[in-house]
Amino acid sequence: MTLARVVYLSGGVGGARLAHGLSRALDPERLTMIVNTGDDFTHWGLSISPDLDTVMYALADLGDVARGWGLATESFATLSMVQQYGGETWFQLGDRDLGTHLMRSQWLREGTSLTDITSKLCHGLGVRAKLLPMSDERCETMIDTDDGTLSFQHWLVRARAVPDVRRIWFRGRARPTQAVLRAIEAADVVIVGPSNPYVSIDPILALPGVYERVRAKPVFAVSPIVHGQAVKGPLVRMLQTLSRAEATPAAIAAHYGDLLHGLVVEAGDEASVRTLPVLGTATVMHTREHSLTLARAVLELCESRLVQP
Repeated sequence: MTLARVVYLSGGVGGARLAHGLSRALDPERLTMIVNTGDDFTHWGLSISPDLDTVMYALADLGDVARGWGLATESFATLSMVQQYGGETWFQLGDRDLGTHLMRSQWLREGTSLTDITSKLCHGLGVRAKLLPMSDERCETMIDTDDGTLSFQHWLVRARAVPDVRRIWFRGRARPTQAVLRAIEAADVVIVGPSNPYVSIDPILALPGVYERVRAKPVFAVSPIVHGQAVKGPLVRMLQTLSRAEATPAAIAAHYGDLLHGLVVEAGDEASVRTLPVLGTATVMHTREHSLTLARAVLELCESRLVQP
């Protein structure tokens, strides 16, 4: 591959799976991953960063591939003890996973930035790709429903995403880090993962100065919609309630608008997109090899479009 600097915007399970493929397809110095922190929250007094950890565990080959979140071969003895005490167990924290949250929380209390903490955690797990939180400041994704306003994790996990979403907004005045802005400015191309655009990618793009910098670059995305269904998560219902749109790759293209220069879709879904170049291929990643194959296809699309006059 000839792309010297690639920025990857990511969040969620699909985003983490493609992150693993990209980390194998590109040398570490050529790849920077910017990850959503809008679903970060405090639980049991600990600072939890679900998307950052899901991507980090995937890159370290420690994640549970089938489940999509948490660590493989995890145990939940602590969770059982908390349940015995009558504590909250709706968010399942594994025993080994707790080590990550304990260290992050301690370092945050000591004044270390989330960016530097993420670097330390990655170093400890042998992750060489550059992984950046979108911000060092709190930006909380909020979900307005008919049952009231819920923070993202309370809506997705505790309420099992049952209440229909009426509006999504971001609480706080978070700013992107200088590392994030510099990475985008230096990028040859920006790749948007097969993530939920509303709650995984929009929080990144909503940070001051990020959208403008991304828009100045060639941007290619992978559709999280496959044959009318979301591979994982509540995206189909979100498209229906928030955009009054059918669940197609065309709806994803419309959401990002003129930001995109190309879209990768599941083979057979190409006809739904008429507004920009489309590559149809296998986008469902059941294994690490699937992730690598898709990553190479995405990079080939980026290169092919960039060399055209």
